[in-house]
Amino acid sequence: MIERPMAIGPTPAAGAFEDLLRTVEELETPDGYKAELIRGKIVVSPWSKLRYKKAMKSLRRQLDPHAPEGHDVDVAPFLYVFPGTERAFGPDLHVADESAFEAEGRHADGEALSLVAELTSTSTKDVDWLDKLDTYGRVVPVYLVLDMQAEDLTAFWDPSEKGYRSRTTVPFGRPLHVPAPFDFDLDTSGFVARAKETNKGETDESC
Repeated sequence: MIERPMAIGPTPAAGAFEDLLRTVEELETPDGYKAELIRGKIVVSPWSKLRYKKAMKSLRRQLDPHAPEGHDVDVAPFLYVFPGTERAFGPDLHVADESAFEAEGRHADGEALSLVAELTSTSTKDVDWLDKLDTYGRVVPVYLVLDMQAEDLTAFWDPSEKGYRSRTTVPFGRPLHVPAPFDFDLDTSGFVARAKETNKGETDESC
């Protein structure tokens, strides 16, 4: 069993996105693993570690009452497609318009998302902070990155053709304001068994 992301096959020729997406949908991944389209390759990586469940449960519970009307908060393994950048991601947590799941098929439109959250691991951290940030930043209103190694949380919002325009970072244990369309203060104290005392303060900046 693989412990790190593994690319399958060579980089496809230009225009092969639909064929590659079809392969991802038909791929039989081992239990506990997911397949995504990242930088033109099919990448298979493990789902979150067991110790991440507490943070995911807390995040889901808090987001649920603030989700936009008709949107559902879930951690089920669904694939979201972004044709403009030829990417297909299975986020750790997603908030999406329920109407996106009324269609036939095995993937949903990334434009249905109102929020995504990724919990970093040492093997997938670069993808969460680079490729996914760039893709989500063009379409998804809010992107949350729970850096499980640094033990801090960053919220990105205000997407544009060049990516998110705004961001806020707080250490675990301090509240973080989740921007519109959610607009509430998220309690991060439950994201680790025992949040580390830190002198690190909240930072706001433009992307």
